[in-house]
Amino acid sequence: MTAVLEPDAAQRGILQAMLHGSKAFADLEGLDEHVRTETNEFAVVIGPSVPSEAAAELAQWARVHRPDLGVILLRHDVDSAALSLALRSGMREVVAARDLAGITTAVQRARSVANAIGQTLMDEAQAAAESARAQAEADAAAAAAAAQAKAEAPRGRIITVFSTKGGVGKSLVATNLGVSLAASGRSVCLVDLDVNSGDVAIMLQLTPHRTINDLVGFNGVIDAEGISSILTRHSDNLSVVAAPVRIDSPDQASQDDVAKLLEALKRMVDFVVVDTSGTFDDLALCALDRSDGIVLVGTLDIPSLKALKLATSTLEVLNFPKSTWRFVLNRADGKVGLTVEEFEKTLGLKADASLVSSREVLAAVNRGEALVTAYPNHPNSKALVSFARSTADSIGGETPAAEQNPSSRKSSGSRLRLRRA
Repeated sequence: MTAVLEPDAAQRGILQAMLHGSKAFADLEGLDEHVRTETNEFAVVIGPSVPSEAAAELAQWARVHRPDLGVILLRHDVDSAALSLALRSGMREVVAARDLAGITTAVQRARSVANAIGQTLMDEAQAAAESARAQAEADAAAAAAAAQAKAEAPRGRIITVFSTKGGVGKSLVATNLGVSLAASGRSVCLVDLDVNSGDVAIMLQLTPHRTINDLVGFNGVIDAEGISSILTRHSDNLSVVAAPVRIDSPDQASQDDVAKLLEALKRMVDFVVVDTSGTFDDLALCALDRSDGIVLVGTLDIPSLKALKLATSTLEVLNFPKSTWRFVLNRADGKVGLTVEEFEKTLGLKADASLVSSREVLAAVNRGEALVTAYPNHPNSKALVSFARSTADSIGGETPAAEQNPSSRKSSGSRLRLRRA
């Protein structure tokens, strides 16, 4: 459509008759309302009776708010002043008022320009919509990928119990640490890497049908399903990867097998507690390299002190951060001429937990039951439970909901949904 602005009635009638389908206005107020509401208007013909200032104001508004609206200025004399006014204000054309053919042609050109601008605006809007949709899809995909990565990221923590001297209670600490963590609502897997004389299964009265050496049969493909087949279940929250029951086993799990096992377990459980042999062998180093916490165990005697001093010196040489070390002093009540203070000063470590000599400890071991379960009110049990809690907190383990809200603590199913071996 075309709008005509002309105060003179006779001139307005001529223009309206010439421009079929046009709508004529005698003042700016009526035209202003029309062009603001009629979005399909493509041209405004400003008659020669309209003052130059009013025409310029209308053209400037259209240039900003309606770039598709062509303003055509009619003047009796098309002189330099009229052309300059049109140029400054953004009018589309200046035509002589008596040039009826020129007016019609100018309106046709305005229609073509308006169609082109409208198509361009439509294309830009469509492109913007497509870009926004593509960005939304990309953001959704990125969020989904981040959520999947978070879900698949290792959530477990590895705690390795270590000592270079046998008989100090290393396996006792490892089993009770695992049982305590499981009792607090965490899912736990105990891994016995003492492949020559591991005692974890015996200390928990378990009869494993498959052991860590069965990893050899997986041919390097060690995943959750395969690991499930070699686990021995102790409780809802605790499973065990047992050491070989025979020392003459024809197949031996390699360091690479154990590394894959530990990495996979981190995706399956909250805590992996590793019991090691009494040496810096390949399997122990494999576990230490992946540990979030290292628990050192010793007894109040000179041989144990010497062995622990050697162990800590080696750990420092191998760049295992001291901030990850935890120290359990067993049989700390021994009257052997060596005080706890002297032991700690020489070793350079303060004991995070101290256990006393007790017949109940051996009784629990002989019964194949964790001390914290067999004698929960025993001082050693309380010390081990407290040590398990502080160790979990120190390495960033999540606090179970039952522990955050004790009133809601119930016997819950384990998040470790694995088959009984």
